[in-house]
Amino acid sequence: MEKAKRDDVAEQRERLTDALRAYGAHYTELGRRFAAWLGLHSTDAIAVLQITAAEERGTPLSPARLSERISLSTGATTALLNRLEAAGHITRAREHTDRRIVTLRGGGQIQARAQEFFDPVAHRLDAAMSTYPPQLLDQFEAFVADLNAALDIHLKEQDAEALPSPGADAARTS
Repeated sequence: MEKAKRDDVAEQRERLTDALRAYGAHYTELGRRFAAWLGLHSTDAIAVLQITAAEERGTPLSPARLSERISLSTGATTALLNRLEAAGHITRAREHTDRRIVTLRGGGQIQARAQEFFDPVAHRLDAAMSTYPPQLLDQFEAFVADLNAALDIHLKEQDAEALPSPGADAARTS
């Protein structure tokens, strides 16, 4: 690839990355506000959202999958699930033929509360998206999926290499 074309791609990547970063910051802030609205710690609210979203897609999570998705240890995930279950926000069920497998589901009124909170923003996003042709949105969806796949590969490679953090040597010598 010629240098001018590489520079154009790099500049566009930077602009798109900045826009996606801003979207991510807005999404994070919305999650923080949802947590405050429910009176939960933000990690607990993120877990509730992951559990209910997976359930809505018809692919309920196990505690292990939730742990991966929210980047918590299994012990921390167990403590989180205990809090959420005690508050009535989730339930744990053994509905699989293998009774050792636990399925996480939204409990009580959490789906209704999440809808109440997120429906206004969903309507705004739907309105913004409706101005674009469906084919363009399909392309953008594929584009974002490709970006996520590239980042997933990179993160898995880093996990496999188990690179120490830059401060790890200093911490070991002190």
